[in-house]
Amino acid sequence: MTPADAAARLTGTPASGVRRLAGAVWQADLAHGGRVVVKRHDDPAAALAEAASLEWLAEPGGPPVPRVRGHDGHWLCVDHVEPGRPSPGAAEEFGRALARLHAAGAPAFGAPPPGGPADASIGLAPMRNAPSPAWPDWFHEHRVTRYARLAADAGALTADEAAVFDRVRVEAPGEPPARLHGDLWSGNVHWAADGRAWLIDPAAHGGHRETDLAMLDLFGCPHLDRVLAAYHEVSPLAPGRRERVPLHQLFPLLVHAVLFGRDYALRALAVARALT
Repeated sequence: MTPADAAARLTGTPASGVRRLAGAVWQADLAHGGRVVVKRHDDPAAALAEAASLEWLAEPGGPPVPRVRGHDGHWLCVDHVEPGRPSPGAAEEFGRALARLHAAGAPAFGAPPPGGPADASIGLAPMRNAPSPAWPDWFHEHRVTRYARLAADAGALTADEAAVFDRVRVEAPGEPPARLHGDLWSGNVHWAADGRAWLIDPAAHGGHRETDLAMLDLFGCPHLDRVLAAYHEVSPLAPGRRERVPLHQLFPLLVHAVLFGRDYALRALAVARALT
């Protein structure tokens, strides 16, 4: 199936033109007006997981997300959102909206979105959603040591280096499960022409809200100080959050080690050694 065929099938409207945005992502203009984004996932469970994530994150008062037009096997189709530029005002509203989204909650730490698969993905890496009542044990098993093993399997860590992650101390304030975007690096905050910051490409699950915030900080988010200040106004953060950022960043660093190799593995290893 071509991207044009997928757009037509999932929207019920023929595509008048298609252009590639990146990798397996295309923009399609519809014959009767409108524009959509079509994505192809190698694993059909990944398309289902992203569709379920977007629908779960479409919480009133939360950040806007693209409307899911349909998904079928390997293909996902969502509304196109015209890009814009970051602004201080959009950043502040994004912080307040993200706090409201997190507060919408989840049934458990590690819980997948309703209707979403347990075996999902984050980027091109596998991500298992295994519900747990306790965040420290769950995060250590499913977001730290699991990815250290995967990084070792990929040749990014030695066996001895991977063992360091077994000794990482996972501590954080006790809070109920938050409804996380799950892959909230700055590239998945889409600053739109309507003056708002939209969420795209989620790997949603129940988790600790500080994980989303730490991931925003990992690669630099525009106006992050305003995002965090506005977030804190709506939903105050526990003292010491800044000191806990490296712990929460272990997960995305290890995912990058699995996908991109040794440089990220060394960054994760330095964090792990500091946390043992």
